[in-house]
Amino acid sequence: MNIGITYDLREEYLMQGYTEEETAEFDSPVTIDAIQSTLEKLGFTTDRVGSVYSLINQLVAGKKFHMVFNIAEGMYGIGREAQVPAILDAYRIPYTFSDPCVLALTLNKYMTKRVIRDMGIPTPDFTLVASAEDITSISLPYPLFCKPYSEGTGKGITASSLVQNNNQLIEVCRSLLSDFHQPVLVERYLPGREFTVGITGTGSDAVVIGIMEIFLLDSAESNAYTYSNKELYTERVRYARVNDNTALRAADIALAAWKGLGCNDAGRIDLRCDENGEPAFIEVNTLAGLHPHHSDLPIICGQNGITYRELIAMIMGSAIKRYHLEKMAPASLINEQYLTGSHA
Repeated sequence: MNIGITYDLREEYLMQGYTEEETAEFDSPVTIDAIQSTLEKLGFTTDRVGSVYSLINQLVAGKKFHMVFNIAEGMYGIGREAQVPAILDAYRIPYTFSDPCVLALTLNKYMTKRVIRDMGIPTPDFTLVASAEDITSISLPYPLFCKPYSEGTGKGITASSLVQNNNQLIEVCRSLLSDFHQPVLVERYLPGREFTVGITGTGSDAVVIGIMEIFLLDSAESNAYTYSNKELYTERVRYARVNDNTALRAADIALAAWKGLGCNDAGRIDLRCDENGEPAFIEVNTLAGLHPHHSDLPIICGQNGITYRELIAMIMGSAIKRYHLEKMAPASLINEQYLTGSHA
């Protein structure tokens, strides 16, 4: 079974003049090497494809794949994460992770929270600031938290994202509107514990594989898991495997959100607790980072005795099962029951 690998390599964009923050969501050669070597150890053959532009060129030239392992984030547009899956759908090529509808929705944090709220899943009250004029109509109680509505990896989130009054709200929203050229999500700030929940599988086969609590050290930017804190996490952040009652409630909320949104194969959901200690949905990462040592999902796996090989096998098993390609699967996935859902 031949697997193409689509991705955006950070160093290629840096060489084109993009900044460290602009390329924060893109991958390192270490990640691509790890994915490719693990797929090959599982019995797949692989082809490195690269970005959406390389994918288009290769498909036009007649290149074929049995499936694509897609972690391409894209650079432009609110649908940037959906571009590769949409093209693959047009060519009827199966792929890992979520479909264009889910990826376009979940990149838009505002619309995602509207869907989550309509499903009855707890999430802090929120509004959208599309222009400076919108700020005057906000009636949410302080403190509030502000961030770009379609970024990941903490981009646009700093210690100043937490605002305590109207003057700070105006200043932060105007700055984000100017710097990121996109609307700002403003939501009620939740002061409690912060979790990220790892999930594998699709639909009724989806399971929580681990719950990780995020602790900011004294050296960290305060109040949030900011872009800077994520970049310097070894110095500023402590991660802990947790399974107390509050963490388990967070896991239940995360799994309900994952299934309700229609997410596929693997990812993470972030939650925070309110002033009463009740967890609430913050956002979902449907294309979670897969660096074998530094990304949150593999870290969660490591805390719960799941190897990187097992994580990639679970992702592939879920995708192969979704597309009913079990007869093409390598023996390793069949023998180790990654196509039945029982392994996870």
